[in-house]
Amino acid sequence: MGQTALVSADVWTSVVTVVSALSLVAWLWLLFARGFFWRTDVRLPAREEPGAWPPVCVVVPARDEAAVLPASLPSLLAQDYPGRAEVFLIDDGSTDGTGALACELARRHAGLPLTVASPGEPPAGWTGKLWAVRHGMGLAHARGPEYLLLTDADIAHAPDSLRSLVSAAGAGGFDVVSQMARLRVESGWERLVVPAFVYFFAQLYPFRWIGGGRAAKRATRTAAAAGGCVLLRAEAAERARIPDAIRDAVIDDVALARAVKGVSGRVWLGLADGVDSVRPYPRLHDLWGMVARSAYAQLRHNPLVLAGTVVGLTLVYLVPPVSVVVGAVTASAATGVSGAAAWLVMAGTYTPMLRYYRQPLWLAPLLPFTAFLYLLMTVDSAVRHYRGRGAAWKGRTYARPGAVPEEG
Repeated sequence: MGQTALVSADVWTSVVTVVSALSLVAWLWLLFARGFFWRTDVRLPAREEPGAWPPVCVVVPARDEAAVLPASLPSLLAQDYPGRAEVFLIDDGSTDGTGALACELARRHAGLPLTVASPGEPPAGWTGKLWAVRHGMGLAHARGPEYLLLTDADIAHAPDSLRSLVSAAGAGGFDVVSQMARLRVESGWERLVVPAFVYFFAQLYPFRWIGGGRAAKRATRTAAAAGGCVLLRAEAAERARIPDAIRDAVIDDVALARAVKGVSGRVWLGLADGVDSVRPYPRLHDLWGMVARSAYAQLRHNPLVLAGTVVGLTLVYLVPPVSVVVGAVTASAATGVSGAAAWLVMAGTYTPMLRYYRQPLWLAPLLPFTAFLYLLMTVDSAVRHYRGRGAAWKGRTYARPGAVPEEG
């Protein structure tokens, strides 16, 4: 009996050793063959100021954003843009006085002209945000803009943000220039979860693969954008039928980039230096809701993809620390060393993102725990979907793609 238990333990240790080695191989592949996703030096490309600045319209969809608007809208109105520009804030059925507050802020902060309008409730087949964007783009069309800046109501922009975006788009010939806004990191849970959110996004959509160039030759179809800050060429929007072509997309920024790239448009995405989200997520509950409301949509509501994601997250992020523990308990050097090596590579690739967010580097070894939280959030997102709750945001629930939105 004791000999049988000893053999079983040896078999178990051997299995963990093999899996640990696979995890290390996976991390070496991620380190060198995934577009150097872990680097944080993908910022706005070379900018050259045009001879004549093109007209721009800024469209801000807003639903119940009175809490964050005083910290964001004045930054848009104060843009130092040499050309013609104006702001359209589309109040999507707010109940907290968002529209009235926007008008008051415009009176207090002189700058770009502001128009506040409301599109009414979205019809079946439309998400509320994209219905608001459609209304804003329709109003902007009469002004004949060359570019549209689609930005969320919780995003604050540096004074030269619009100028830099337009310069980069013109110099690079891009139809979409999008910046991943620097999210707020103040509470303990934000420090643990937020930098990892951007890190995982970059791992899924390596920025170097999106913008073109040598690093993108093997993955020219990769397309993504960050919905908080998207400069879109008006002509490209018309060719790609934005937003009508993506009207039911919950993850609208990625859908927009794919639609534009699908009509031979050029897309660029990188990290921001002067574009910041002011929305707080102080509790784990808040962050959990942010991720869970759209995680399963990111997997295209496919249970097989969900299963693969769970296995992948387990192999890549959870196996290394488990292997270190098993190696120490069983005195298996091979298991412990391979697990420690994978964990070290993992932590090393995470440190640039922590530096970008100005966070202590001791958070890097905690990434397996954060990944475990994201695994649970993703599974919870699928559970919500199959219970009919789907993606929920500001009182609206989108149970399934193409379903009629329910009022919550």
